[in-house]
Amino acid sequence: MPRQNPDDQLDEDQMLEDGEEAVDGEGAMTDEDRARKAVPAWIISGVVHALVLFIFSLIMYANETANEEAPPVASVTIPPPPEKKDDEKKLERDIKTSDLELDVDTPADKPSPINELDVPDTEFSSEDDVETENPTPKGREEAVANSEMGGTGAFMAIGAGGGASGMFGSRTGGGKKRALGKFGGSKGSESAVDAALRWFKKHQSPDGRWDIDGYPANCTENPKCEPGTEYTDQNGDVAATGYALLCFLGAGYDHRMPSKYKATVKKGLDWLCSVQMGDGALGARNYENAIATMALCEAYAMSNDAALKDPAQKGINVVLSRQTHIGANKDDPYDGRGWDYVAPNPARNDSSVTGWNVMALKSAAAAGLDIKNGMEGAKKWLEMVWKGNNPNWKNLSDPYKDESVFSYAYNATADKVEGHQNMAPVGALCSVFLGHHQGDIMLETLCNWISNHQTPAAYPTNTYYMYYNTLAIFQAGGPRWEKWNKVARDMLVNSQRKTQDCFDGSWDFEGTQFPGYKAGRLLSTAYCCLSLEVYYRYLPVAAKAGGGAAAPAPAPAK
Repeated sequence: MPRQNPDDQLDEDQMLEDGEEAVDGEGAMTDEDRARKAVPAWIISGVVHALVLFIFSLIMYANETANEEAPPVASVTIPPPPEKKDDEKKLERDIKTSDLELDVDTPADKPSPINELDVPDTEFSSEDDVETENPTPKGREEAVANSEMGGTGAFMAIGAGGGASGMFGSRTGGGKKRALGKFGGSKGSESAVDAALRWFKKHQSPDGRWDIDGYPANCTENPKCEPGTEYTDQNGDVAATGYALLCFLGAGYDHRMPSKYKATVKKGLDWLCSVQMGDGALGARNYENAIATMALCEAYAMSNDAALKDPAQKGINVVLSRQTHIGANKDDPYDGRGWDYVAPNPARNDSSVTGWNVMALKSAAAAGLDIKNGMEGAKKWLEMVWKGNNPNWKNLSDPYKDESVFSYAYNATADKVEGHQNMAPVGALCSVFLGHHQGDIMLETLCNWISNHQTPAAYPTNTYYMYYNTLAIFQAGGPRWEKWNKVARDMLVNSQRKTQDCFDGSWDFEGTQFPGYKAGRLLSTAYCCLSLEVYYRYLPVAAKAGGGAAAPAPAPAK
């Protein structure tokens, strides 16, 4: 039956409710009437359906037209690359390895160049529990090679690691391998460093320190190493612990990243923090305070461990408070000078002590700590001592052969240099840390003196001078460094103790000459180990043109 209009149905319902019966005749609605009344609904329904069909047909037509107009996608098969010729393959291998090749020949009986050998990355152990919620930066990015060291906000010229790696970025991973290959490391030198670290590990005291006279008791092997006989109090142990930690940190091992030395480093840092005095001092003298503070600063910079920030800053505050000032205004950047053994002393600035405090401030700046204007005063000290020792400094013009010297002490009150003039190693290294570059007459002439008078001939040698000289000559770079490295590297590798006993991995201290050498094997081993870490411990300062250690530099004087 045709569907009725809803309005019609409503009318019919209403009529039934009123009792009006639908019958044939006048007034009654017939089937014909109903049919006529339903016609408009049929028309509307048809129009709607027709419209819907028309729209669908338009959509279908549009899609088909678009498909017809779109160009077909052709399938293209890419042929495989042609086989390289043998000479092309050789050229590609040469290009890939050229940045790791050494510029100097290594005799066959000497340790192989590092780029020819597979040096493993820093070893990690999944068993070590380590905090990993924070990244482990390797020093501030601001510690770039083309900026001088200065006060707050000016970071040192040492150690451009590139990108976010910062000052200490070459101590681990690929950066370490590249530095070793580029600057003259060897498989032998890296093996010697690891042997030294193993020696330090097995001689660490249970409380975390390295004990000048008590360290042999911590080793289970025989025969035993001999104890040190000087600086055997806690101050000496603070210095020895700082030295040992600098060796581990220099090789890329901190106390947070998992490694075979993680627990060793952590115990050493914990002990240093436990003996720090209320005023922040780590030891009575400016030697041990600077060395231990430097270790705390480097550990903080490498690990980003917030627990180390306060102890490191307190140690630096002591460094700053003990810096000599020739007037009463410590805020005057031109008023500061160097350091003496303990308290500020305008009448005596000790070059050796000052060198360690400059290095501590450098590491603190890399860690983002507040070094105030300490470096500005140190720059003034450096200038006054160098000019005082070399009254003809204005006539020094030949960086290839002119020499200059640097004295052991300086009287800032009288503006007078004192003591012997064999401290060119300290002067040269401080000149680099304080913004002098390759080609600078101060740096070059001091390095000429070192090359001509302090190049080691054989071990034992003055290991204190050797440590400073190795760092300074490395920073000066060029042929002078190549010559120095060939001598010092192999001398140290070959003189290391290699025996299956307590001595294995250490260096003898008898005959090492410098004052205080009787502190013993801990000290001689630290200086030798740090010298062999020179390739990656700090990347070289850039020359003014942006060069680096590989940039042209004066040849050694003939």
